[in-house]
Amino acid sequence: MNTTSFDDRDFDSNSDHQTRNGHKSAGYAQPPRDALELRETNRVEVTTTKPPEPKTEPTADSLPKERLTTRKKPIKKILAGAGIGGAIVAGAFGYNWWQYASVHQSTDNATVTGNIHQIGSRIAGTVDQVLVSDNQEVQAGQPLIKLDSRDLQVKLAQAQAELTAAQSKANTAQVNIDLAAKNAQAANTQAQGGIGTAQAAIAQAQAQVSEAQAGVPRAQAELAQAEANLRKAQTDYTRFQSLFGSGAVARRELDAARQAYDVARAQRDAASEGIRQAQAKVAQAQQGVATAQAGLESSQGEVQQAQAKGVQTDASRSEFQTSQAAIKQAQVALKNAKLQLSYVNITAPVSGRIGRKTVEVGQQVQPGTPLMAIVDNQYWVTANFKETQLEKMHPGQAVEIKLDSFPSHEFTGHIDSLSPASGAQFALLPPDNATGNFTKVVQRIPVKVVFDSNSIHGYEQAITPGMSAEVTVETGK
Repeated sequence: MNTTSFDDRDFDSNSDHQTRNGHKSAGYAQPPRDALELRETNRVEVTTTKPPEPKTEPTADSLPKERLTTRKKPIKKILAGAGIGGAIVAGAFGYNWWQYASVHQSTDNATVTGNIHQIGSRIAGTVDQVLVSDNQEVQAGQPLIKLDSRDLQVKLAQAQAELTAAQSKANTAQVNIDLAAKNAQAANTQAQGGIGTAQAAIAQAQAQVSEAQAGVPRAQAELAQAEANLRKAQTDYTRFQSLFGSGAVARRELDAARQAYDVARAQRDAASEGIRQAQAKVAQAQQGVATAQAGLESSQGEVQQAQAKGVQTDASRSEFQTSQAAIKQAQVALKNAKLQLSYVNITAPVSGRIGRKTVEVGQQVQPGTPLMAIVDNQYWVTANFKETQLEKMHPGQAVEIKLDSFPSHEFTGHIDSLSPASGAQFALLPPDNATGNFTKVVQRIPVKVVFDSNSIHGYEQAITPGMSAEVTVETGK
């Protein structure tokens, strides 16, 4: 049983809907006269018999249109308000950004730069000691590397001996000035004896050279024999290792093979040292020949001076002057030998940290070869700004610095100076706009930015050259 009711609300709703839309819908006709008469009655009930219908949730189609309209209105207002608010926020953000950008210039083409001091040797030699390691903190004057100084000590002793000889010769010449006239014959005899002595010294030195040269092939033969023994001992030791692994030989035999291998290797090393010593003896003997020949020439000069009896006094004075020059030369040679000896100790020129160490003990080094580097504690930021950003930029302006390594910390600094030329001008092949087709490219000018000491407190050892940075310059002030 279902009861359908009609009252005034059924027609008012349609009428209100038509009125709200501003015109009457074409799909709705005017209510019939009978329906108008029914509106004057309170209610007319029509009773029909219908099967019961299941209860369902109201849908958008089943809801009255005025309820849908009422629900849509707040959504439209919210969207309109959100759009207006977003426009206001965007406008405020754009205005603030414009104000900030008008007095600031930024670039992320910036890196931390510092002084990197290359450390090398001033003389050729063999590294005897390496006193520092990578990343170690060093102070100015601290020893870094020590070279083998034995050869230079020999040269120093030789220079001292030459100076002593020159001084002795000068003293002798000074005495001869007064005694030249009376002792001309004695001087001639003495000079002749000097020639014989010098010749004997030359012969003895040449014999020493021959003996030393003969020792070199002997040492080389000993080295070849030692190397052959070493190869055989190594082969035997390898074979015994394989046999011991398979259980074919006892541990004692393996140890004996190992001992023979160690002995052969030691003999090989001793033979190598023997070659070096033999070569050093050859060089020393050749130096002795040169010294003896110099003595011979000096003695021959003394003979000629003795023969010139009439000018003996003048010759003695000339010899004295020559001796004085020899003294000065020997003093210079001695000073140079001391200076060369001092170069075996390579020290730090500045305070900083060690980096890129490539030197090891036993390495042969040559003058000018980089052995390590020292990065000092003086660093700054090189920011490559576009040329269009430099209009209001000048030294002294405040700078905000952000390093990629420390994103949570903001550093401050100031502009120290601007580069006198663009980075392209300092390139290996600078551009030449006078040739070929010209394409205008915005150039970048390096700007040196110095950190403020307060902002890097606690980061002195953490900031290193090469770090990427983002730099913002306040150009409004």
